[in-house]
Formats: sequence, structure tokens, C-alpha cells
Amino acid sequence: MSQPIESAVREALATVDDPEIRKPITELGMVESVAIQESGRVAVAVLLTVPGCPMKEQLTRDVTAAVSRVDGVTGVDVTLGVMTDAQRTALREQLKGDAPANEIPFAQPGSRTRVYAVASGKGGVGKSSVTVNLAVALARKGLSVGVVDADIYGFSVPRMLGVTTRPTQVEQMIVPPVAHDVKVISIGMFTPGNTAVVWRGPMLHRALNQFLADVYWGDLDVLLMDLPPGTGDIAISVAQLVPSAELLVVTTPQLAAREVAERAGSIALQTHQQIVGVVENMSWLEMPDGSRMELFGAGGGQAVADSLATSTGTTVPLLGQVPLDQQVREGGDDGLPVVLSRPDSPAARALDGIADALAARSRSLVGRSLGLTPVR
Repeated sequence: MSQPIESAVREALATVDDPEIRKPITELGMVESVAIQESGRVAVAVLLTVPGCPMKEQLTRDVTAAVSRVDGVTGVDVTLGVMTDAQRTALREQLKGDAPANEIPFAQPGSRTRVYAVASGKGGVGKSSVTVNLAVALARKGLSVGVVDADIYGFSVPRMLGVTTRPTQVEQMIVPPVAHDVKVISIGMFTPGNTAVVWRGPMLHRALNQFLADVYWGDLDVLLMDLPPGTGDIAISVAQLVPSAELLVVTTPQLAAREVAERAGSIALQTHQQIVGVVENMSWLEMPDGSRMELFGAGGGQAVADSLATSTGTTVPLLGQVPLDQQVREGGDDGLPVVLSRPDSPAARALDGIADALAARSRSLVGRSLGLTPVR
């Protein structure tokens, strides 16, 4: 067996991504040294971004697996160190560039990220379940996806996505956990146990601003924001911080839910946001004999879409109807969304169809520079 050469080992290491930042560890300056013995045993020293990095075991496994595949390698030893303050500063500058502090990348004219603010008029319509399942479905289609749990008081996204690790902080930059190929941030990751968050409006605005500006999201195709019910502080802050965000309204067929969903969607008239469409959740219960039981009535989603289209003067489609499905609830409790656990179930197929519609949409030109020069 030929002795492995260092260049081949480093090429193998270039295929290993940091589990949180999702870039090659060689590009991030995390490979401190590579030493190769005559016997073919390779020693790799890797620098963690912070002490106690929650992904160190996965990183060790990935490095070991990648180097072991190089011809001539007889064994791999991985040692872990920690970056110095100067190295962390250099990493943050590399990732964030020369962007000013507190700059929200999604609010910049050249942003390629579509931001969907998932809204509802009232609680209990399954808005968070729709959000996490759409996020995972979009990620399965090859898109880079992030989720902001903007429901500060009623956060539930971490459980629904099965996130148990805390974000990593590199200098003033927050690296979000990743679950099912979706980057996610929530106030629930910063509060001990099931502690309630008791904040007034200015604190909510500040927290949302940090989630958008201080978190390293990378190059996202789609950012979903799970808003709290109603038209309060967070909905207003989203419109101020990310004016290009589009509203995705979730309702049920029930008359009471339908009426408040129309109010939630009509905030677009005041904030000048576009409504991407309406999702009707809990549309019906499929019975064993193939019939449907419409527990909450019928036609609510289409009625909301029609009402919002009339009030805004734009086209507001009904993107899909998601049936009641016990597996949706079970997936949310287990941290395994139904589009992954039961992809062939009626609810999963409906959610995947909505994700198809969102994935097919081209980036809006609103607020973007077209690079045109007037002819004189």
C-alpha cells in the first residue's frame, strides 16, 4: 500500500463541512495540522470555533471517515483544539465580510433570499406545524432554508424540528443549529427549561433584529418566519426590518378562524407587503371508508384568499389544503416533521405540494437594483 501524500489528505479534508456553518473546514481555517507516519497513520489537528462545541463528535467522525478513504491510510487520529480570539475574529470577518454591524442581509437590495412571514389571525390553526414542514420540504428539494421562530412568547419550533443543541457564538456572530438540513433560531434556545418570556414591545423588536442580523445564515434561498398570531408588535417589526418579506396566511375552514385570518392578512395594506398565498389547514378528516369529515366546515381557505385578493387588489391564491392527520401532531412532538416521517400521507403530500409552489416562484424584483444605465 503506497504511503498517502499530504495533498491527498487535505483534498479529503476539503470535503468535510463544519456541521453548523456548512462550509469546508479547510476553507474556515479549522485544520491546524496534518502529520503522516511512514506506516500510513494520519494525525489531524482540528480547531473548534469555541470550547465545548456541541458538534465536536460529529466533526471527529466526519474527518475520520473522509481521511480513511484516502489510498494508503491505515488509521486516523483526530485531536481537537480551540481557535484563538484572533482566529475567531478572522473567521467572523471572513463569513460576514465588511457588512456593518446589525445589518440585516435579507433587507439589502441585492438579497437573493425569499422571506416568507407565516401569519395567522388566531392561535391553534397549526401555523408552526405548517412552517416547519414547509421548511423541511423545501430543504429536501435542494434549497438552502432557514427558520426564525419569531413567536417569542409561544415558541415551539425547536421541539418540532428536534433541536436540542444551543447556538454557537463566534465573537458577536451567532451560528444557528441545523436540523433536517434547516438552519433554525428561536428564543427557546436561550431560555432555561420551559421558562416564560415576559417582554414588552421594544425587547421583542430587539430580539427579532438580533435573529436577523447577528445570526450567520449563509446564502439562503428561503427564510421562513413563524410569526405569533395576530397583528401585534412582531408583525410590525417584520415589516420594518425586512420590507420585502411576503405574507403566507394560515387558516382553518372555521368561520371564526377565517374572519381573523382576513384581519391578519389585511395588515399587508398598511405595511405594503405582498401576500404570497393562503394555506388552509385541518381541512378535513379522511375516514377509513375514503370519505371526508369536514369537522371545521368547508371553503374557509378559498374565502380568505378571495377576500384578501379583493382588499389588496392583487392575486392571492389558495396554495393548498392540508387534511387533519394525527401523524402531523406526532411528528411535531417527536421532532420529525411528517414530510420526513410519513411522506406518502395525505397531509405530507399536501404540504409538499405547497412547498413546490413556493420553490417555483422567482425572486421578486421589488427593491432590487437592475443594473441599468439610462441612455443620454
